[in-house]
Amino acid sequence: MPTKTIPYTLFTDFDIDLFEAGKHTQLYNKFGSHRMTVDGKDGIYFSVYAPAAQKVQVIGDFNYWSGDEHELNVRWDGSGIWEGFIPDVKKGDLYKYRIYSNHDREVREKADPFARKYEMPPKSASIVWYDEYEYLSQDWKIQRADANALASPMSIYELHIGSWKKKAGSFRSLHYNELAEELVAYLVDMEFTHVEFMPVMEHPYYPSWGYLCTGYFAPSSRYGDTADLKYLIDKLHEAGIGVYLDWVPAHFPSDEHALADFDGSQLYEHPEKAKGFHPDWNSLIFNYERPQIRSILLSSAHFWMQEYQVDGLRVDAVASMLYLDYSRKEGEWSPNQFGGNEYLAAVDFIKDLNATVYGDFDYSQMIAEESTAFPGVTKPVHHNGLGFGLKWMMGWMNDTLEYFSLDPIHRKYHHGDISRSLTYAFSENYVLPLSHDEVVHGKKSLLSKMPGDDWQQFANLRLLYTYMYTHPGQKLLFMGCELGQRAEWNVNEEIHWNLLENNSHKGIQDVLRSLNQVYKAEPALYEHNYTPLGFEWIDYSDAENTVLAFYRKGDEESVLVVLNFAPVVRTDYRLGVNEKGKYKEIFNSDASTYWGSNVVNGLMKSENIPAHGREHSITIQLPPLAGIILKKQ
Repeated sequence: MPTKTIPYTLFTDFDIDLFEAGKHTQLYNKFGSHRMTVDGKDGIYFSVYAPAAQKVQVIGDFNYWSGDEHELNVRWDGSGIWEGFIPDVKKGDLYKYRIYSNHDREVREKADPFARKYEMPPKSASIVWYDEYEYLSQDWKIQRADANALASPMSIYELHIGSWKKKAGSFRSLHYNELAEELVAYLVDMEFTHVEFMPVMEHPYYPSWGYLCTGYFAPSSRYGDTADLKYLIDKLHEAGIGVYLDWVPAHFPSDEHALADFDGSQLYEHPEKAKGFHPDWNSLIFNYERPQIRSILLSSAHFWMQEYQVDGLRVDAVASMLYLDYSRKEGEWSPNQFGGNEYLAAVDFIKDLNATVYGDFDYSQMIAEESTAFPGVTKPVHHNGLGFGLKWMMGWMNDTLEYFSLDPIHRKYHHGDISRSLTYAFSENYVLPLSHDEVVHGKKSLLSKMPGDDWQQFANLRLLYTYMYTHPGQKLLFMGCELGQRAEWNVNEEIHWNLLENNSHKGIQDVLRSLNQVYKAEPALYEHNYTPLGFEWIDYSDAENTVLAFYRKGDEESVLVVLNFAPVVRTDYRLGVNEKGKYKEIFNSDASTYWGSNVVNGLMKSENIPAHGREHSITIQLPPLAGIILKKQ
């Protein structure tokens, strides 16, 4: 058994000041377990925040889970930090903290909130862990500022690691190092620019998809260790693919081994039920009013940026953080000091989060999943905004999927619904999301949402993707949607790769690959995603034919987009153009290579015939349930 705890500290007075002010962003270098040598002895320094504790012991397999010899020392400054060095503890040893509460006199055994690794769930011990991985992708450090810039193309593939693909001949999910081969090759082939991983942080309940996590500083052990995940990220960067992680500061589960009622004083969660319990997810809400908890959350965000070299975070459930009355009935919440429903402490935390991440990692992107009209979500903090770089465009997603679910015969009566998003498309910096949330819980897969017979469903889906890629804003697509799955996503299965044996499904995959290629190749589709300079209507009022036509405009060139939402061919459709000359079709979602009917256009020459308020026009064939992109030669 290792010898007794030796007094030691990693905290300076400045650390304590920052911690208690809610401004510390690197607590992962202080709390948790850290290897070091003290008085000539190798071992591990442990530290934990437990201000309501009467006594804290480290228990583990190295002391037969008896902490009598390994009590931590409480700091003299009233910070609530317990710490100490234990010789001979080594990498791979299991441990927990045994906390004797001053608050209710009970004893709790808790996993380390700052552990870098945990046992495989349902086991819950922390593991003493470190790695010495050295990143190889030096070129990415030069490229990533441009790759993550708002004026660059972002085509994001959203992925759940456990259910993307299973190991051949088994039900086991691919591990991080296996994904480094198969996933990287797939994303390169499909021409996606970024991948967004649903939460990789450790979580006890697999069907939560990672959104109820307990390890805010540890990747899930289900798929390998820390170096394996770093290797995956490194290989993605080496291939020129950016990496975003889902991150969940809105709530956490009530598992006894983790953060819930940590030291007997409801340390991490707000003690008031109206602010500390989430009725939608039966989970606990962080106490944003406690500065120390804000410091811990800030440190988690910075940890993934620094230690795992990711390019940004997609922050989950932002709306639930912003509003005191979120999912609460009248009488179940109290207004803020100004009589409003904004949760001011959470708003301040979000501003600090974005300001500090962008301050330390200026190449990054912070992305909000925010479903309300809260003002200034992507406005800089110094202009009184929340400070995110991007926001999911939930209104576009809802309107678009509702419109596409209509039988085409009824679409002319709802023509304004498909163009409504352009009335506010430039009010925030938007990502157009077709995410995991839209293909589960009885909502049906994207293909199954489409009306009509088999051919029409596939044509509608190809048209949907064409509309998405030509609409202002960056793009996000959930895994499996590029295969045209008929079944909803099932977290216990891999996506349905066998569908690619059918030309109809292969056509969906091919159209996505082509759209990614066109998106990256045509600056007009992305250079001015967030300003009206990049968009010009040709016609949004042709409800009778259910056709939209518009320009996407870049600094030097423009492309012309025409979308036909009806299952009929429009022959000799006259379209006004800004310039006379020859026009070439550079993309057609109805091409035979995509399992379309191959109503395509050759080279078109403009005529001096006015149309759509323009002096020049061309005549084109509009394929059924399809979109085309034209470019002046």
